[in-house]
Amino acid sequence: MLPPPLGSSLPRTCRCRCRWCHHGSPLWCSPRPPYHWHRPLGLVRRRRNPPVYRPLVDLSTMEERHIILRYRLDRATIHELCAQLEPALMSPIRQPTGIPPLVQVLFCPESALMQYMRSYIVFPEEGDLATVKGDFYALGHIPNIIGAIDGTHVALVPPKDNEQVYRNRKNYHSMNVQVVCLADQYISHVNAKFPGSVHDAYVMRNSSIPYVMEQLQRQRVWPIVDSGYPNLPWLLTPVRNPRTRAEERHNEAHGRTRRIIERTFGVLKARFRCLHMTGGSLMYSPKKLCHIIVACCMLHNLALRRQVPFLQEDAPDGGVVAAVEPVESEEEEDDGDDTDNRDTVIQQYFL
Repeated sequence: MLPPPLGSSLPRTCRCRCRWCHHGSPLWCSPRPPYHWHRPLGLVRRRRNPPVYRPLVDLSTMEERHIILRYRLDRATIHELCAQLEPALMSPIRQPTGIPPLVQVLFCPESALMQYMRSYIVFPEEGDLATVKGDFYALGHIPNIIGAIDGTHVALVPPKDNEQVYRNRKNYHSMNVQVVCLADQYISHVNAKFPGSVHDAYVMRNSSIPYVMEQLQRQRVWPIVDSGYPNLPWLLTPVRNPRTRAEERHNEAHGRTRRIIERTFGVLKARFRCLHMTGGSLMYSPKKLCHIIVACCMLHNLALRRQVPFLQEDAPDGGVVAAVEPVESEEEEDDGDDTDNRDTVIQQYFL
């Protein structure tokens, strides 16, 4: 391929001053092989658009109510959480373009929060049992209650392997989450590692609750559960077929006391809408979803500890709501028939 003939017009974009381009060869700089291709300047030098970065989150310019509506925590609590998680979020490589810890805390803190789970989700110690029992007694006048146990389902997109294991009794895929709460809706235990097809009683038996209750058995305390759980020496279940007025009064008090776990589920899922079915199914692996659920429970306890008001944009009366989610009990598993504690409570308090 030969150079263009002499006398051809020189492109305005060409700034080459070699003698061949100067004499009218805009594309070739050598008359002999190998020919050196001379590309016009307008086709080579393209200016790239400067990168556009979103502005970083600045809590100082946001209203307190808007911060709570968006992040579920107030300004002071977010800064406290950021100071605690900053060592776990800082990158070992100091880069000027790294994501600040504040931004990481506001958007994806579950991986760092898992390191502090023992600080946010704690079962009551023996020295605190008297206060816990008094708070539960004020709800339904049943003595020696130290917690309410129940399970709830969090929808997810199941993995391709063993998809049927995650289908629950309501015919959708989920993870079965067991929660133990106190009378002030504080979550003292959470177990989110079992699929939706597993029964609540199986989740309870394969958790640390049996071991903890065996250690507290000499205290004659028990958690309150619904009729889907077996009659064990350290569980307080309702009477399935009451025959006397005392048993009916016991069931009424039992329902008033156990209702706190339903309110806890309602507030937890309304505060963190990703856990509710209205937020859609979470497209994460079961292990990742387990971390997200535990992180939401930890932030729920932090909000209660710091007395952060629960707000929603579409709620009346300034956005303060008290969400209640009804929880249906599963069918009972016949794993035990020890009702001595329940019979003693009925005889001493409801005759």
